[in-house]
Amino acid sequence: MTIQDFGINTSEVYPVTDSRQVLSPTQNGAAEPVFFAIQGEHHDGHRFITELYKKNVRQFVVETAALTPDLRHELAQLPDARIHEVGSSLKTLQELAAEHRSRFTIPVVGITGSNGKTIVKEWLAQVLSPDFRIQKSPKSYNSQLGVPLSVWPLNENHTLGIFEAGISKPAEMQALQSIINPTVGIFTNVGPAHDEGFRSQKQKVAEKLRLFRKAETLIYRKSYSEIDEEIHLLLKAVNPTIRLISWSTDQAAAVPVSYALKPIGTQISVQWEGRNYRVEVPFSDSASLENATHVLLATLVLGVTDANLLRERFARLRPVSMRLELKEGIHRNLLIDDTYNNDLAGLSIALDFLNQQDASRQKVLVLSDLLETGMKPDELYPAIARMVAEKGVSQLVGVGPEMGGYQSVFTVPTRFYATTNALLQSGYLNELTDSVILVKGARRFSFESVVSRFVQKSHRTVLEINLDALTHNLNFYRNKVGSQTKIMVMVKAFAYGSGSAEVASLLQYHRVDYLAVAYADEGAGLRQNGITLPILVMNPAPESFRQLLDYNLEPEIFSFRILEEWRQFLKEEHPQQGAEKPVVKYPPIHIKLDTGMHRLGFLPGEITALGEVLTANPDLRVASVFSHLAGSDEAEHTAFSQEQYRQLIAGATRLEQILGYRPLRHLLNSAGIVRLPDFKLDMVRLGIGLYGVEVSKLEPQQVQAVGTLKTIISQIKDLKAGETVGYSRRGVLTRDARIATLAVGYADGYDRRLGNGVGQVWVNGVLCPTVGSVCMDMTMIDVSETQAQEGDEVILFGQPISIADLAERIGTIPYEILTGVSERVKRVFYRE
Repeated sequence: MTIQDFGINTSEVYPVTDSRQVLSPTQNGAAEPVFFAIQGEHHDGHRFITELYKKNVRQFVVETAALTPDLRHELAQLPDARIHEVGSSLKTLQELAAEHRSRFTIPVVGITGSNGKTIVKEWLAQVLSPDFRIQKSPKSYNSQLGVPLSVWPLNENHTLGIFEAGISKPAEMQALQSIINPTVGIFTNVGPAHDEGFRSQKQKVAEKLRLFRKAETLIYRKSYSEIDEEIHLLLKAVNPTIRLISWSTDQAAAVPVSYALKPIGTQISVQWEGRNYRVEVPFSDSASLENATHVLLATLVLGVTDANLLRERFARLRPVSMRLELKEGIHRNLLIDDTYNNDLAGLSIALDFLNQQDASRQKVLVLSDLLETGMKPDELYPAIARMVAEKGVSQLVGVGPEMGGYQSVFTVPTRFYATTNALLQSGYLNELTDSVILVKGARRFSFESVVSRFVQKSHRTVLEINLDALTHNLNFYRNKVGSQTKIMVMVKAFAYGSGSAEVASLLQYHRVDYLAVAYADEGAGLRQNGITLPILVMNPAPESFRQLLDYNLEPEIFSFRILEEWRQFLKEEHPQQGAEKPVVKYPPIHIKLDTGMHRLGFLPGEITALGEVLTANPDLRVASVFSHLAGSDEAEHTAFSQEQYRQLIAGATRLEQILGYRPLRHLLNSAGIVRLPDFKLDMVRLGIGLYGVEVSKLEPQQVQAVGTLKTIISQIKDLKAGETVGYSRRGVLTRDARIATLAVGYADGYDRRLGNGVGQVWVNGVLCPTVGSVCMDMTMIDVSETQAQEGDEVILFGQPISIADLAERIGTIPYEILTGVSERVKRVFYRE
């Protein structure tokens, strides 16, 4: 399909690929959304066409293979919808983006490599923004879907494009090359990322080089021999006129580069076209220096060669935070920190994340002037005003002289301040309560001070929750059970220590079918935080029945006693249901059968009597019948698990016969989903696997660590051999050592059994053993083998220290490690 087939210009539409969010914002008032229904490994966009139609989307790109008779009938009920039938919605999106890109003759920088792509892109945009109107990839949008969404907003006002491209298997780069079609290329480096998708490192390099087959210039580090060899062997064969700018610090190259350490940072010297350029950057690590060198050479290639300007701009480079962070704030506020990206697409992504949070709170956006959009202000701020209104922002706080001049275009309540300092001095931030606050500003506005004003002060130990890893794990288990099996996710025990409301919000966004908690007050808390999903309460008690009814929570019924107590409670609440009174719809119940766990549940001999009680009380609607596997973690118990499955099927079938309808049936937990997939039934219960622990140990590499427990070094002492450390003098030094004290202890969840060298922590790339006993609020470690300093970050668990390894060291299970992290430890939730 071509642009002509659509009958419209790509500058007049914008693509929607997710019914929950618009990833590429409108560029003007006439722009119209077009939904590309993509069938993916874990989702099918065709399921949400009617939902989008109700949101006034009228153009849909659909795939022929997905057009079942039922779907064709559904589409026929949408009278003014324009349906474009194609073989692949993703391929069509890519082709349209490539055709759109072909309209522009501006310089475009294409960046690929194993690492550093996003940092190079962001630094390059920062350095060049005074000289160009730039369109760039938002965040790390470098995939088969992310690249066309990044390139689509290109318009006649832009004078430079900067896009990154990532691939994970052969043949993917060809599509991205036609979309980006770079004039200047940067190949950052080559490493082990995505090695599993390629036969060899050489094949991976060759595939990445496809991005540059029409480029005019390519910048790369000659020291990566695999890159250098494949460039001369393959790329030069298909693009003989390409200008190669190879650089190196240790061998002959087109551009010699040298690094010199300075009191703060490093001086980079390059020889370029007969001149010697020197800039200083506030970094000394090798990765940052390599990235900064690529940026410097690309800047020179693009014609910015004023030595004074370069020194000034490179001195201002700062580490790039590539994630949205959700933090607990003062006055019962939640804070979203996203000061990394300052363009329209990044703003749209951040606003979608804002909307995932508690629906009952007001949504406040603190936004600076946008400086990297490539749009004229009289187009930019009306577009922002529309986006802010469409995304449900309750209040806008604008900062900067430019935005203040467009107050009249905003329809939501607004406040405007000329500078960040004026906002801080106004006192307004102290007035905000019970809100979700998104802080997003260009670096020059120093919004770190705004974030600092909002964040709840605490000691420096935090549990970071990677929401992208959680989503990855959810999709892994979804793929295991297939789209026809529902998923119930366990968020009991503070979501295994990860934070119930925040995790539940993400799960609701990703449309899981059920949540489960241990106690009614956990469920009530989720309801109070805007969670509307069905919620199962596993341990109901008479004193909590009122909460179950008030918050529409569904009790697990495991005995005749609890069943009778629930029935009597409902009878007392509504004694005269029937013709004279409106019928009250009670929360459905879930029947637990004991098939061998012998903890809770009805025994096989009690099923008939249970069915008779339920038949006599038809208001007690049964949502599901389930049981709990006793040994799904280990293969030696497979036969027992099979017997449990047989008993559940028999019990559920007998109940179905008595009731006259079929409730959902579920048995599998996280380990069972992997080990016993044939027993998936109507629903599975996903627990610890979601949080990054694959307890069956059959596919441990398929899940990602979700939580990382971090702290800092409070103090370092140089001690002599023979001295002792900690209570009862248990830490006896056998050599001279540097001992660091960490701001974490067993009251935070760092188990006391990890003392005296049992535990190890990660400090600046080195595993360091504990010394002496773990105290309530402090732990001592040996940092003799590191260059550690006071204030340095320390990882207690998370990559590279797995929770499973930590549990094994002290003879426990990963559940205990996760749930043991104290609630006094602040949770920071983030998305890349």
